[in-house]
Order: sequence, then C-alpha cells, then structure tokens
Amino acid sequence: MYSRTQNENGSYNSRCLDCLLTIASCVETEGELDRIEERHLCPEKALAQLLVQRRPHWGNSQAQHK
Repeated sequence: MYSRTQNENGSYNSRCLDCLLTIASCVETEGELDRIEERHLCPEKALAQLLVQRRPHWGNSQAQHK
C-alpha cells in the first residue's frame, strides 16, 4: 500500500506504508508512479513473508523436541 501526494508543480511522490520509504519523488505521471510502485521490493513485506514461510517448520521442530 502506498501514500501518494501531488506537488505544487503537478508531479507526484509515493511512500510505501509498510517500510515508510519514499520510493518516488517528482514523478511526472501517475502511470510512471504505478510502474515504480510495482517494482518496489519492500524489505518489511519480504521479512514478514519469510517468517510466515518458516513458521510451520519451527512448530514441527518444537513438537518433536517435547
């Protein structure tokens, strides 16, 4: 999810609401902004996905040690 703002000169800025990084500034069109947002690799989302993928593995290993 992104927060977009429009500058006084009509250009746009975009900020990722997960990692709070400004991923675009002074972009001329919303189409260009869409493309930039699609390419953003959010480190917060990547970490969350990694933890979810590993969680079942941790649960199984804990159950085996009991």
